[in-house]
Amino acid sequence: MSMNSCGNRKDVSVINHAMRHYPYEPILLPYSFNALYPYLDARTLKVHYHNLYFGYVEKLNNVLKTAPAYQSWSLEELLKNNAALPEALQTPIRRFAGGVYNHELYFLSMSPRADYMPSARVLAKLTEAFGSYDGFVEAMILTGTSVFGSGYAYLAADETESLRVIQTANQDTPYLQELTPLLPVDVWEHAYFLQYTSHRDEYLRRWFHIINWKAVEARFLH
Repeated sequence: MSMNSCGNRKDVSVINHAMRHYPYEPILLPYSFNALYPYLDARTLKVHYHNLYFGYVEKLNNVLKTAPAYQSWSLEELLKNNAALPEALQTPIRRFAGGVYNHELYFLSMSPRADYMPSARVLAKLTEAFGSYDGFVEAMILTGTSVFGSGYAYLAADETESLRVIQTANQDTPYLQELTPLLPVDVWEHAYFLQYTSHRDEYLRRWFHIINWKAVEARFLH
């Protein structure tokens, strides 16, 4: 795996995880490491991308290297059908495939040219679920600050396209709750501590300035 940063960028804000399978390569970020400043600084993003995300890609490939029967399974299939895997594979796949998936959605849900508000269609769904856009923001912040330890606050959709905000622990995904992942905010300490120290609430509130709502809407319409 190359350790180059974000060279040869292209718009990869929506990745078809149903098509990706072993061996996995890290995605390129569609923005430079300093592009999200002052909301996320370059040092935080570099550590998160190179150290943590690359680590999950490598660990997932190492697990699948010894499980050829599942090398053709897509990232989505590995996560949605985790219980169908051999027992010895369930936990490492849940951790490492989840780590790849969650990080990719997180990185691609941010943009230096962020749309500060979602489209009318998504805004209507958020208002239906949370009363207003501000109600959604507060639900995400409350959920993110109340995660004990490591995990995510996630905007997700159920089978009726109703939206909800949930917590996921560690690298679990909304697929374990039979929900479609739309927008994650990472609240593992490595996502914010270098810049915000223990002020997770400040990180969460400022993070809404860099949401890529076009990517979120594309997942909702997919």
